[in-house]
Amino acid sequence: MMRYLIPLFAFMVLAVFLMIGLTLNPRQVPSPLIDKPAPKFQLNQLHDSDKVMSSDDNLGKVWMLNVWASWCVACRDEHPLLVQLANAGIVPIYGLNYKDDRNTALQWLKRYGDPYQISIVDSDGKVGINYGVYGVPETYVIDKKGIIRHKQIGPVTVDSLEKTILPLIKELQDQV
Repeated sequence: MMRYLIPLFAFMVLAVFLMIGLTLNPRQVPSPLIDKPAPKFQLNQLHDSDKVMSSDDNLGKVWMLNVWASWCVACRDEHPLLVQLANAGIVPIYGLNYKDDRNTALQWLKRYGDPYQISIVDSDGKVGINYGVYGVPETYVIDKKGIIRHKQIGPVTVDSLEKTILPLIKELQDQV
């Protein structure tokens, strides 16, 4: 009798864990980088490969880093919203062009609009790895001290922008 109860009990425990897992939102993967300094980088700019941008260039301001690629279908979904946000001038948006072809990326921005103050090229994906990029698009909100305060996995939506990102940006901008 006991030899049947042990596998049954193990199965029930496993079933409970699976049920709990099914209720979780995969877009809310906790990032170990939240409230930690953003990884340092120094990368060539997309529009002018002779110019370099460093993560330290943005110290003293709240900014967004949007990881994107021309081959990314979901990036196309969020792009009009990023263009609107850039036109509103609420926060500077910088692009991290991830594992992409330079010419194709430039054509993509010309076709769909360019919301980025500067877009930098991460052709080998090393900076993306340092930021813990799971896939594109991903967006980070970084504060005046260079600390990551939020990570949006997947496309930025009107809902995520209004409920999470913009209130956080306003709060961070108001801090001394």
